[in-house]
Amino acid sequence: MLHSLPKPSLKPLTTKITKAFFSTTPTPTLLLKQCKSLLQVKLLHQHILVCGGVSHSLTHLIAAYLSFNAPSHALSLLERLATPRPAAVYWWNVLIRSAVRSGFLEHVLSLYSRMQRLGWKPDHYTYPFVFKACGELGSLRRGEASHGAVCVGGFESNVFVCNAMVAMYGRCGGLGDARKVFDEMLERGVEDIVSWNSIMAVYAQSGDSGNAVEVFGLMVGGFGVNPDAVSLVNVLPLCSSLGEVKWGMQIHGYGVKSGLVEDVFVGNSVIDMYAKCGMMDEANNVFDRMRIKDVVSWNAMVTGYSQIGRFENAIGLFEKMREEKIELNVVTWSAVIAGYAQRGHGYQAVDVFREMMACGSEPNVVTLVSLLSGCASAGALNHGRETHGYAIKWMLELEGNDPGNDMMIINGLIDMYTKCKSVKLARTIFDSLSPDTKSVVTWTVMIGGYAQHGEANEALELFYQMLRQDFNLKPNGFTICCALMSCARLGALRSGKEIHAYILRNQYDSMKLYVANCLIDMYSKSGDVDAARVVFDNLEHRNEVSWTSLMTGYGMHGRGEEALQIFDEMQRLGLVPDAVTYLVVLYACSHSGMIDEGMRYFNGMSKNSGVVPGPEHYACMADLLGRAGRLDDAMNLIKSMPMEPTTIVWVALLSACRIHGNIELGEYAADRLAALDSENDGSYTLLSNIYANAKRWKDVSRIRLLMKHAGIQKRPGCSWVQGKKGTTTFFVGDRTHPQSEKIYQILVDLIQRIKGMGYVPETSFALHDVDDEEKGDLLSEHSEKLALAYAILTTPPGTPIRITKNLRVCGDCHTAMKYISMIIEHEIILRDSSRFHHFKKGSCSCRGYW
Repeated sequence: MLHSLPKPSLKPLTTKITKAFFSTTPTPTLLLKQCKSLLQVKLLHQHILVCGGVSHSLTHLIAAYLSFNAPSHALSLLERLATPRPAAVYWWNVLIRSAVRSGFLEHVLSLYSRMQRLGWKPDHYTYPFVFKACGELGSLRRGEASHGAVCVGGFESNVFVCNAMVAMYGRCGGLGDARKVFDEMLERGVEDIVSWNSIMAVYAQSGDSGNAVEVFGLMVGGFGVNPDAVSLVNVLPLCSSLGEVKWGMQIHGYGVKSGLVEDVFVGNSVIDMYAKCGMMDEANNVFDRMRIKDVVSWNAMVTGYSQIGRFENAIGLFEKMREEKIELNVVTWSAVIAGYAQRGHGYQAVDVFREMMACGSEPNVVTLVSLLSGCASAGALNHGRETHGYAIKWMLELEGNDPGNDMMIINGLIDMYTKCKSVKLARTIFDSLSPDTKSVVTWTVMIGGYAQHGEANEALELFYQMLRQDFNLKPNGFTICCALMSCARLGALRSGKEIHAYILRNQYDSMKLYVANCLIDMYSKSGDVDAARVVFDNLEHRNEVSWTSLMTGYGMHGRGEEALQIFDEMQRLGLVPDAVTYLVVLYACSHSGMIDEGMRYFNGMSKNSGVVPGPEHYACMADLLGRAGRLDDAMNLIKSMPMEPTTIVWVALLSACRIHGNIELGEYAADRLAALDSENDGSYTLLSNIYANAKRWKDVSRIRLLMKHAGIQKRPGCSWVQGKKGTTTFFVGDRTHPQSEKIYQILVDLIQRIKGMGYVPETSFALHDVDDEEKGDLLSEHSEKLALAYAILTTPPGTPIRITKNLRVCGDCHTAMKYISMIIEHEIILRDSSRFHHFKKGSCSCRGYW
């Protein structure tokens, strides 16, 4: 059947060709222009060869081949030219330009080399394409060689060539060379607006925003060049990255006066600048006045609102885009998902992601990282696992993937699993990565995951492992903060000092403020508030966190007067206290027995600073009054609360009842806690202790049975002490330590000596129904006493002993340590779950307020 099909007829074209070559009028050029296909060009080329007319039609043949996208045939003809013709360089340029547009960058440089070998001289149209190829390939060596050829060829004053050179050097990382070429253009007076835009773009792309803005100022102020739309689009993002909103506003004003703001790209850049500076009202004004908007305009607004927490506005715009049938691209969806994630609405973020998938929009790396962040904030482990599965199937380790994008997702997964309390899964992912692929972010999210979830020892171990590794990877400020947070949790002063020394040696931008604030917090919580004050005093700049951290430190150490001095100084400098600041002030008053001062600050919060007391402030006041024995006043304050008392309020009252043995009020507070479905083991323990002190053993048994049925376990008390060789931990009655025999012997000797000084074991703190002698033996086995004995055994005389306990210190241990501090050459610094106790020469810094 195929043989019966008619063959395409070439007779009309053949007839035209024959007539053309045997007539007196040469028309092959016209025929080449009439060719409808590559096949016809090839056929005509054959006839021209047969008739010997190639030399007259060569350039037209080249043009015909190029018009039908046959560059190899055109190149073959160019190479056959016996003598290079200057005019024919145009066709080399067409070939090179075609290769650039097709992305065949190596082929561009191959064509450039070939034309030179054949004796052709590149012109001022050739070099811009060659420099573009060198720049995109990042080939500085070949770019420099081409620069030399430009100088030899006499094109160093050609503005197009020089502009291309500036861009090439910028893309290859040669900022100095790019600036040198630009400066030489200025000296010769051959620059144009593109030259200025090129050097600004070079600085911007390399992250040197300062120099880019400086060049813009030089262009406008020094040389009087009027910026164009590209200039404004280049410089506006730099204003936001530098936080120089005033510059951005001035440039916006110029755009309005010159009319350039009507350009949609300029308008979008102005919106983006204001959005990134957090000035969404100004961004909205620009957005409303834009006559022409595209999806980028809408996305800039949605993203801006999401980033500053104005989520209702972001969602409103998102819904308006849908109503007006504006295309929702991946940027739009990602901005909304990120907004939900930042607000802690992880489940809504997942819903939007599913809707996005249903609409056929493909997520990108930013989408998945935002989604993982949402899962992390909501603790949505199952959704996080689903996202992990999607990433494995569609995004991770695919051919052609950018490894940096893969690592962004992996870092997001580690962060999600740690925040969803699946630290072991996070560590499995972390350990599966090869050492050379782990970035500083990878280490930081893993260390931070441990630090934030109470596994401080593991966090510090991993931090030191990071420092020891062979790869030259330097922790950043956030890594340092995570390590310092772990030191603060453990009270690990020695490790904290080592990290402080590391910061000073490595000059972390003269110590960033957030790192300095973490140092203040670490020193305060590790028992050395005076060192925290030294860090504070040496700060050039302070923020609210700096002041609050130091006040908290003074409060924890029972130095309430100094905390209030810091508070007063803060106010004198014009800083306005917020709810957190007042909470710290009340805490300091409570732990120093400063009742009148606490009442004064509490009553003046609203009037003096416009801060309405919340449940936490009332809890502090209940604690302050309760510690002082004013339980009726504490109860009346709770009754006067304008909101329902929360768990922390009743726990504060219950704790005060434990101190002062008020069973009736303690039972009432415990009932209120039960009504709030509080399952805090501390609440049950406090009530049990109240009953035990009153020797109501049946009630003690009843409470313990309730805890058992509710599945609530009392946390075992443990204490740990810092030594030269690390941290040593002890539990009640612990005999697992290799030196336990010596530890117990020291303890026996100490107890005997202090009994001779008047110490009487407070058997009410041995909360068991046994005789007093046995209670005394039980008291001597408490973890804080064991830690103290071990520290005396291993610590050089005169060195402070630092002990940390996970629960509140036992009353008997507190009394015993006051006596022991009179007969040993050490200051005892004990941190319990509530505060610090400094025992020295028979007294404690708490002065009984604990």
